[in-house]
Amino acid sequence: MSTQRTIALVQHRDQGSAASNLAQLSSEIRRAAARGADIVVLPELHNGAYFCQVEDPARFDQAEAIDGPTVAALGEAARDGQVVVVGSIFERRAPGLHHNTAVVLERDGALAGFYRKMHIPEDPGYHEKFYFAPGDGDFRPIATSAGNLGVMVCWDQWYPEAARLMALAGADILIYPTAIGWDPTDSDRDQQRQRNAWEVVQRGHAVANGLPLAVCNRIGHERDPAGSAAGQRFWGGSFVAGPQGEILAQAPDGEETLMTAVVDGARTESVRRIWPFLRDRRIDAYGDLTQRMRTE
Repeated sequence: MSTQRTIALVQHRDQGSAASNLAQLSSEIRRAAARGADIVVLPELHNGAYFCQVEDPARFDQAEAIDGPTVAALGEAARDGQVVVVGSIFERRAPGLHHNTAVVLERDGALAGFYRKMHIPEDPGYHEKFYFAPGDGDFRPIATSAGNLGVMVCWDQWYPEAARLMALAGADILIYPTAIGWDPTDSDRDQQRQRNAWEVVQRGHAVANGLPLAVCNRIGHERDPAGSAAGQRFWGGSFVAGPQGEILAQAPDGEETLMTAVVDGARTESVRRIWPFLRDRRIDAYGDLTQRMRTE
C-alpha cells in the first residue's frame, strides 16, 4: 500500500459573504480533487472576514452548530471529489458557549471528527477570548482514509507541546488552518521578523517530531470594522514541510493559490531511524511542564 499522500492547500481571501466563500471553496476542493489531492486544507474561519478584530456581540449570530450548513457544504464537496477536507467553523455549542473549531470531512462526506482550538489569543486586532472558549478535548489526531491527521488551529502553531502530543498520539501529519497577518503600520523589518518566526517555529515542529506539516493561511487586507486601527493584512505564505523541516511547496505571499505537495509516510520512518528524538526523550524529567513557571 502506498505511503504517499497528496495534500492541497487553498490560500483564500474573503469573498464578502458566507455563501460566496463556501461556493468558491467548494469549487477549489473539486479542482484539487481533479489534480489528485487526497487531503484539502482550508484557512481558519474561511466563511467571512476575520471578525475578531473587534468585540461585537452581534457577531455571535454568525456561529453555527457542527452539523450546520458549512459542514453540509464541505461534506458535499468532499463526497463529489472523493477527498478528505479540513475546514473551519465558528461553532455555537450552546448559548454563550462558542468555539473556533476545525472540522474534518471524509471522502464520503461524513464528519470524521473535529478539533476545538485549545490556545486562544488576546492581542490588538485578535480579540478571540471574547468569542471563543478554549477546547476541552485533547491533542488527538483524527483518523481518516488519508491517515491520522494532527489538526490544530492557528495560535496552537506556536506551542511545541501541542505538536508533540499530537505526534505521541500517532499523527501522520500536522495540519494548521490559520489566519495570521501584520498590522500594516508595523515596520518592514518587524513584519519580516514576524513572518520568519511563524515559518521557523512550524518547521521546527516538523523536525522535532519527524513528521510532515501543512499550514494554510488566508490573504487580504481586512479593515478594522470599528475604524480605530489599520486592520490586518494576512500574508499568505501557506506551505508544506517534510519531516526534516524541508519546504516541499509554498504559496506566494498575498495571492490566492491552490497548491499541492506530496508527503510520504516512509520518510517519517526513515528520518526517525536516524534522528530518534522520541526514543531519547527524558520523560522522567519533564514534570515541570505542567507548571505555569518552574518553582524552586
